[in-house]
Amino acid sequence: MPKSRLEDVAKLAGVSTATVSRALTSPSLVREDTLARVRDAIDALGYVPDASARTLASGRSHTIAAVVPTLDNAIFSHAIQGMQEVLAAAGYQLLLGSHNYDSNTETDVVRALSERAVDAMVLVGADHAPETLSILKQSQTRTIVTWALSNALPCIGFDNFEIGALAARYLFDLGHRHFGMISGIARHNDRARLRTEGFVTALRALRAELPPQAACEQPYSFAGGRAGLQDILRNSPTRPTAVFCGNDVLALGCLFEATALGISVPSQLSIVGCDDLPISAEIAPGLTTVGLQSSLLGKKTAIALLRWLQDGVEPGRTEMPISLIERGTTAPPR
Repeated sequence: MPKSRLEDVAKLAGVSTATVSRALTSPSLVREDTLARVRDAIDALGYVPDASARTLASGRSHTIAAVVPTLDNAIFSHAIQGMQEVLAAAGYQLLLGSHNYDSNTETDVVRALSERAVDAMVLVGADHAPETLSILKQSQTRTIVTWALSNALPCIGFDNFEIGALAARYLFDLGHRHFGMISGIARHNDRARLRTEGFVTALRALRAELPPQAACEQPYSFAGGRAGLQDILRNSPTRPTAVFCGNDVLALGCLFEATALGISVPSQLSIVGCDDLPISAEIAPGLTTVGLQSSLLGKKTAIALLRWLQDGVEPGRTEMPISLIERGTTAPPR
């Protein structure tokens, strides 16, 4: 069966092609009875509007792309869901791409999405290859950075340095003096790098230290958290009484491994994560963590993009709040 055309819809509805086009793009300008006939014709023919033609005519595709490090992490899916809810209500579609923390793959994904003439692009973090930024500049794609604060692009994110510093001050105030840290892989990941820098810098200001042997980088997974604790216990010159993990997934893996090794949490080891995933409040003991409002970040990002696209108001720099959520995995050292 041949594909239905705009002309076919117009003929069946008994109107001009211009009226059909207006019914698709500006239905409020079409009389209700005419609009009903056009919609009935579209349903009867199974007509699908040509998105590329509409984009060419209007200069807008009504699509926004979001490129995230991974879809295998609830913290990003919560932000995407928040973004999707706001954009869908405004008639925009959200396209997704992921790159598994690989900058070359991110460049390829951004190039592919830019070729689809998306109206705007959402990136995670401030670290991006020069080729990626060049593609966005050449395509004149409106771009906003999320999860981090950027001096080069509009951004809605968290102060990742302060996340690490907040965890350090909290553990120090509890009385801990021997620390460990399990970070995500810092290469191509400014969030992981800054959280480590914040933790180390804050401890140094308090005249405490994080020995290099007591810190390690691991993939963001439960297995990474388990391996991280093993690494710290094996290499640290002094057994830590407190460990800060770069996100909740690492922290939960650390907790699982501590339990398997017979290390009592929190009486022998305190653990702090970052994110506040839903599971963090449900396990026993509950995970102490630095809370990040990921769903709100997604909604704020979508609102900022819509204002940019519809009203020409370019987003500035928005810093999202963070908070220390104290639960059962932390206590003063024994």
